[in-house]
Amino acid sequence: MAETPSRELLRSPLEAEHRALGARLGPFAGWLMPIEYRGTLAEHRAVRESVGVFDLTHLGEVMVEGPGSLETLQRTFTNDLSKVGPGGAQYNMLLNERGGIVDDLIVYRIGPERYLVVPNAANRDVVAAALSA
Repeated sequence: MAETPSRELLRSPLEAEHRALGARLGPFAGWLMPIEYRGTLAEHRAVRESVGVFDLTHLGEVMVEGPGSLETLQRTFTNDLSKVGPGGAQYNMLLNERGGIVDDLIVYRIGPERYLVVPNAANRDVVAAALSA
């Protein structure tokens, strides 16, 4: 994703740790984020054999709350959020008019009529617009 040169990139509070671990950093959706550490195969192997950690600080946050919030989410995303109890979360997808995936995201049920939608950073505005429609 190209960045406007005059725009200051946002920085993760984990930036120093990423640098200490040898990350190659680059712009992503307005943030300076780790692009890779030791290469795709080494990172894949590390996750399969040990553990992988993903920096979430750049992800979007869209709060949906109030009467009708569940119905709004039900018509916007693919999975049945009525099955998610307070404190729970569900992996979900936002589709375009042709059924293609716009974003994969997580929806957390915070309370009876309160949900936190966590889209990918690059799609925050698209997801928020879909929820407002």
